[in-house]
Amino acid sequence: MADRKAPTGARVGPLVGRVAAMEAAMWRSLYVWARREALPLAPGDEPFGYLGVVKPILGIFIGLSIVEIPILDMIVTNVVPWGPVRWIVLAVGIWGLLWMAGLYASMRIHPHVVGDTVLRVRLGSGIDIRIPWTDVEALRKRYRSLPSSKSVQVEREGDRRVLCIPVGSQTSVDVLLRRPRTFDLPEGRSEPMDEVRLYADDPDGLLRSARGTPATGDVSR
Repeated sequence: MADRKAPTGARVGPLVGRVAAMEAAMWRSLYVWARREALPLAPGDEPFGYLGVVKPILGIFIGLSIVEIPILDMIVTNVVPWGPVRWIVLAVGIWGLLWMAGLYASMRIHPHVVGDTVLRVRLGSGIDIRIPWTDVEALRKRYRSLPSSKSVQVEREGDRRVLCIPVGSQTSVDVLLRRPRTFDLPEGRSEPMDEVRLYADDPDGLLRSARGTPATGDVSR
């Protein structure tokens, strides 16, 4: 029996650690965003956001949460006779609202960054991969829809591996690499990747800002 439990514990431990780190990052992002602090950019860095495709959805969820909290509080107060339940429900509702605001904030204060030597591909506070321009063969603008909403996806096209960092199940920029590279991701080191696909609200601007890297418009491959 002990042998069976060990693998489960080994999996649960890192998962709990990632959840705790994500929770802490959300609160930290909300704090930084609320203070309206300037983005920590180096001279020459250009930020590129990716919130546009999910901003309406996040706005709806946040708006519904604001409306839902007093409604649930009124219902619980008049239906449940045990007083502490009201405070538990109220606390959960407020936590959910702040968590959604923290998610928005984390995506707002962690944009993609085009730097002099690297392209930083980011998604909130959880993903920050750096691709040196010397490893980039070309950038291509191409809108793609993915079947899953996972924040990290790997696709195989023949013997090529493609790392997708979508937003709203979409990507808009293909980064073709000169040679396979591995990347640090929330779940560990990736396999060697031949291409990275990301979503940016302004793919044309990102391509124009590429430092010495060939860039093309919409293409089909």
